[in-house]
This record gives sequence, C-alpha cells and structure tokens, in this order.
Amino acid sequence: MAGNISAPGQARWSSKAAFVLAATGSAVGLGNLWRFPTEAGSNGGGAFVLLYILCVVLIAMPLLLAESLIGRHGQRSTIASAAYLARQSGASPAWSVLAVVGLIANTAILTFYCVVAGWVVYFIGTSAADVVSAVSAGTPMAGAYAGDSVETIQQLMPDLFANPVLLIGLQLAFVAVTVWIVARGVKGGIEAAATWLMPAFFFLLIGITVYAAITGDFAAALTYLFTPDFSRALQPGVLSSALGQAFFSLSLGGGAMIAYGAYASRDTNLGQTSGMIAFADTSVAIIAGLAIFPIVFSVGMEPNAGPTLMFQTLPAAFHSMPGGAIVGLLFFVLAFFAALTSSVSLLEISVGWVTEKFGASRVKASIGIGVLVFLVGLVSALSFNVLADQRPLAFVQGFETATWFDAIDGVTGRLLLPLSGLVTAIFIGWVADRKLVDAETGLKGGGLAAWRFLIRFLCPLAVTAILIIGLFPQLLG
Repeated sequence: MAGNISAPGQARWSSKAAFVLAATGSAVGLGNLWRFPTEAGSNGGGAFVLLYILCVVLIAMPLLLAESLIGRHGQRSTIASAAYLARQSGASPAWSVLAVVGLIANTAILTFYCVVAGWVVYFIGTSAADVVSAVSAGTPMAGAYAGDSVETIQQLMPDLFANPVLLIGLQLAFVAVTVWIVARGVKGGIEAAATWLMPAFFFLLIGITVYAAITGDFAAALTYLFTPDFSRALQPGVLSSALGQAFFSLSLGGGAMIAYGAYASRDTNLGQTSGMIAFADTSVAIIAGLAIFPIVFSVGMEPNAGPTLMFQTLPAAFHSMPGGAIVGLLFFVLAFFAALTSSVSLLEISVGWVTEKFGASRVKASIGIGVLVFLVGLVSALSFNVLADQRPLAFVQGFETATWFDAIDGVTGRLLLPLSGLVTAIFIGWVADRKLVDAETGLKGGGLAAWRFLIRFLCPLAVTAILIIGLFPQLLG
C-alpha cells in the first residue's frame, strides 16, 4: 500500500538545510580535491573547466533532480523507491534495475575509496609529526618536511605502498569510522556528521585558497583554469573526461541521491535543492583548483602530474612554502572531511536496502556491510604490493594492464555508473508517470520544460557517449 512506508523512509532530515548539507557532503569528496585537479591538469586546464561546468548544468543537474525525486516519492531504499514509482506509473518494477546497478557500483567504489582515504590518513599522520617537529624546533612557520629533500618527500607515497600492513591498517581505520557514523542513524549519525564536517570543510578550503593566493602564483592559476584553449575543447577525449568528472563528482548513477532524497520532507523543493547541491559541489571543485594550482605553479612544478598531484606534488610544493608544514596538515584534514562525508553516503545506500529487505538493525547492517567492504577492499590495498603483478581483466580490451584497484575503479566508473544514469534518464524521461514526476520536481513553467527536454533527450545521448567512449577509447584514435 502507498501509505505503508518501511523503516528507511521513516527517518527524516531535520530541515532543508540539513538535507542540502548532507547531500552536498555526499557529492563533495575526493572527486573534488583529488580527481578534479588531476583531470583539469591532464586535459588542458581552461578547456576542461568550461566543458565541466556545461556538463554539470546541462546533464548532471537534471539527473541529480531525477534521482532525488525517485527517493522522495518512494521514501524507501533505493531499489524499493524505484520499483514503487514504476508500479505507480503502470510500468514494470524491473526498472528498479537502475538502483540495483547503482547499489552494486557504489558498494564496489566504497571498497577502494576507503583505501585512498587511508592514504589521506597516512599523510595527516606524517604532516602532524612534521608540525610537532617544526614547533619543537622553534620554527612553526617552516616549510613542510623542512629537514628532508624533495626526493625524500616524494618517496613517502611509494614507501606507504610498499608497506601492506600499514595500508590495510589505515583502510580498516577509515572503514570503522564510516561504519560508526552510519550505524548511529540518519539524524544522530549522518546529519550530525554533515552538520559539523561540512562547515569545517568550507572554512578550511577558503583558508587554504587565501593562503595560496597570497603565497603562490595565483595569476598563473587563474589563467590556467579560466582561459580555455578552444582547440582542446573540441577534442573528444577532453569532452569525455569533463562528462565523466561531472558524473563522478556529483555521485550520480550510484543511488546516493535516491537514498538521501528518501529522507527529504514533502515541503522540500527538490528543484531548488538540486541546484544548490550542484552549485556547491562545482564551486568546491573550482576553488580546490584555485587552492592547489597556485602552489604548484609557484614552485615550478607541472600541473599535469596526474593522480600523484595530491600525494606527491603537493607535499613537495609545501616544502618550499612559508608555513607549509601547518598548511599541509590542514589540507589533508580537509581531504579527510571530504572523504568521510562521501564514504558515509556510499555505505548508507547498502545499509538502507539491507535494513528494509531483511529487517536487520541499522547497527548490524552497518557492521556487516563494513566487514564486506573491508574484505573486498583488501585486493585494492594489496594492488600496490603483494598483488601488483595481477591483471584480473587482462582479457578485456582497455583493461589489459589494470591491477585490481584499477579494474574496480574502471568497471564502476566507465560502465556501472553511466549505465545506471542512462537507465535513470530513460525511466524518468520516458516511462515514469509524467504528472507524478512533475509534481515531485518543484519546477514550473520554463524551468520544468527545460528540465523535461534535458532529461528526455540530452542526458540519454550524453551518458551513452560516456559509456561508449569510456569502454572503447580507441574510437577516439
């Protein structure tokens, strides 16, 4: 019956502000601090940023609203909410496959996300020890790792990778913190964490950006990020990367917004909140670029360092900066906050489904899934040492050299998330009852017409492009 709302749907955010903070925390994560600068640096800066913003506005925001309204209408777990809307639309509940794929994808992402978050914890530890050393020596404003060479600093990450016991311990610690927050419930755990962590996150981010503007080459960063090379913008690879980053950054395709939308009250305008979440997430990504690239440029390092930018290039750059020891510590604390708010949302998707499907308590579900996430994540943690020579998908074109870590990342990002997003766009745009959907959006007039056009036509085409280009990059030559 429509009125028989199951356990996950009974919880509610205490306010619209709490929903926006929690959903923004879900979207804002290592994708903003680690992946966005990496993608921008690898794809020409300004051209990538321009395309990224366009992709957020024209593709990501419509999908964000679509996922949120599925959750708010169903007020159940992600899979049950999708099936509920399908039945009310006179369609097959099999359309809930969009949430099934998303649940599998996000749980898989969490397994290696906790490994990367463990790296952040490691650098918090080394940075904290560095600050204590600087203060003890009477030089609190010293550069990061003042007594070490740049080569020694850049060796910190390879040394971590060579220590499987430490890697696993850090991974376990992060999983445990995530489980503890989710087990405490929607208001006492997830909302409370977002209410404290997100304001602290924004405060630290602005502070580090001001520091970068004063001590770094801010003019070079502005030019790099906001002067597009239109010849690069026309390259399919740059467009594909921008589409993929918009998808990854806003946690689309995995069901996080369906899960959080289920806890939104009926008087929440989802059209407005979706815009606020997308704006906040995009702003964080760009501000992160303005925090990182001035520091990189000021010491003459290259912006296209790739995935090592955050964990090797930045610590070495802080070495030459005044107050680099303290700022380096604050930066990795910032990254920890971002990682934690996202990992909480990833775990909540599975926990909500298990508590509803099997009647398990939230505590038992959180611990059980946490153990599963940790065990599966071991293959990702060991991909950098014990299992470094294994290539689980060597028989698949494009994955011949992928380790376990790369394979899980690649399959979820290049296949499962876009596939879930594609099914969502088709379901909401073409299958779900139009009156039910329109009533949930909170949009009217031209805004509703524009969203309808984007979700029906542009989103399916764009996400199909992500799928094809992501799986068959050789098509780009």
